[in-house]
Amino acid sequence: MKYTIAAVLAGAQLFALPAVHAQDTIKVGVIAAFSGPFADYGKQMEGGIKAYMAQHGDAVAGKKIQLIFKDTTGPSPEIAKRLAQELVVRDKVDFLAGFGLTPEALAVAPIAQQAKKPMIIMNAATSVITTKSNYIARFSMTLPQISAPMGTWAAKNKLNKVVTLVADYGPGLDAEAAFKKTLEGAGGKVTESIRVPLRNPEFAPFIQRIKDAKPDAIFVFVPAGEQSIAFMKGYRERGLAAAGIKVIATGDLTDDHVLPAMGDATLGVITTFHYSAAHDSPENKAFLKSYAAANPKGGRPNFMAVAAYDGMAAIYDVSRKLNGKIDGDKAMAVLKTMKLNSPRGPIAIDPATRDIVQTVYVREVKKVGNEVYNIEFDKFPDMKDPGKQ
Repeated sequence: MKYTIAAVLAGAQLFALPAVHAQDTIKVGVIAAFSGPFADYGKQMEGGIKAYMAQHGDAVAGKKIQLIFKDTTGPSPEIAKRLAQELVVRDKVDFLAGFGLTPEALAVAPIAQQAKKPMIIMNAATSVITTKSNYIARFSMTLPQISAPMGTWAAKNKLNKVVTLVADYGPGLDAEAAFKKTLEGAGGKVTESIRVPLRNPEFAPFIQRIKDAKPDAIFVFVPAGEQSIAFMKGYRERGLAAAGIKVIATGDLTDDHVLPAMGDATLGVITTFHYSAAHDSPENKAFLKSYAAANPKGGRPNFMAVAAYDGMAAIYDVSRKLNGKIDGDKAMAVLKTMKLNSPRGPIAIDPATRDIVQTVYVREVKKVGNEVYNIEFDKFPDMKDPGKQ
């Protein structure tokens, strides 16, 4: 059901410290799925945390960083809430972090509010999350932020008749609405909207419906991992590619971590997203090197690993500026003005919404040597969350 790790650099164990030395640590409670259908979410975030600490050490402001990992087995909002209560009341954490899935982040938000604990979102992407507590800052993305640019790009490139297929929960509905608004605002049309179950969707009948509808393209949002693999398999097998129906999507579909396993089936897929492992910058090269060293069996890092890496950068920066004395309100004041040079490019926190401002890139899956990567070819700089504008 759960596990607790007090981890430092490269996952080394930090044994429980006596109460008299509690002031010598800064405790970070990381809540995510580390087992179950979304286990890769937690593992990617843990990998990003390890990568940051491998580069920057396991102490800040003269205090050790103590990580306490909690497994929701998710999506399990009730478990996430209980684990957050334990972290606040028993473990007396200074920060809550993680949150791969929207339902779990929403369940924990009232606890962060009541306890005045800074809550660092490292993935959950429904627009509304940051409105549920004054103590939330998001270092990942929102689905409207990455979906709205795709509607603009599709219309500009004469993909005017589009069917949408999204997972039937908060992020999927956000993605569908934002894409439709910008596509139709530019003269295109969503001819059909398909919603699939979050758990274990059977894509075959939906893909056949799309083929029969004969759109110019299909816009897709499904959670990264098994579902993206299953969708692309069905897309190829049922002849949509041969019929000239293009796939356009959020970057979850061609997630860096699973892209090598998906292989050539993804070639030509166009996505809008905020991070690619192929992003060309000194910061990303350093991140990839650190991730590989800290996670020798971790594979290729994805957007969740980067958000966790940046989330840790924010925790270190807050801790440094507060001289290791973490106060919820003072921490949020620092977070609201946060600017970082991330592996994905420059990022900042919007002080009005506590959501991330970042570049959203347009990418195409291409072969680089013998491997497939999301290659950036266009961009939308300084994107805020349009869901809050």
